[in-house]
Amino acid sequence: MRKLPLITALTVIALQSGYAAAQVCYSAVNETTPDSRFIINEDGTVSDSETGLMWQRCTFGQSYNTETDTCEGNSQQLTWGEALRGAENATFADYSDWHVPNVKELASILEHSCVQPSINENAFLSTKLQNYWSSTSGISRTDLAWVYQFDKGINSLHAKTSDVYLRLVRYEK
Repeated sequence: MRKLPLITALTVIALQSGYAAAQVCYSAVNETTPDSRFIINEDGTVSDSETGLMWQRCTFGQSYNTETDTCEGNSQQLTWGEALRGAENATFADYSDWHVPNVKELASILEHSCVQPSINENAFLSTKLQNYWSSTSGISRTDLAWVYQFDKGINSLHAKTSDVYLRLVRYEK
């Protein structure tokens, strides 16, 4: 990740349009997901040595191209129920025990020193500057579930009928 002084980073954000924005990282904020924490696997997954979790490198619906180290195809926006069913039926990278991350698991991959996106771009490819589902429902409003928005790394509750992006996770054994 490229670290910029705070003043320069704010200037870059002000000059960029919403369509051509590049990730901006702030040197005044400590990095929370350094490259050294992740093991990039050849099957399109990334292992997190701190949490013991394995993630899809690409957004759900895309496939990982090992030759070009890129994500291909269209990422899918799903309702919360579709996301849960998609995880249950997923057999990505020859694993069949994928799940929708809970809100704490999803928060663990946020890069707090960066925006647009607020994630380690070396480990996680093609992250949308949009909301991503967690499996965690609201407490008083069970028709809502927690999401993280990877533009700025903020969380909020969204209706489970909303169309939201997804990145699957599994426990490494």
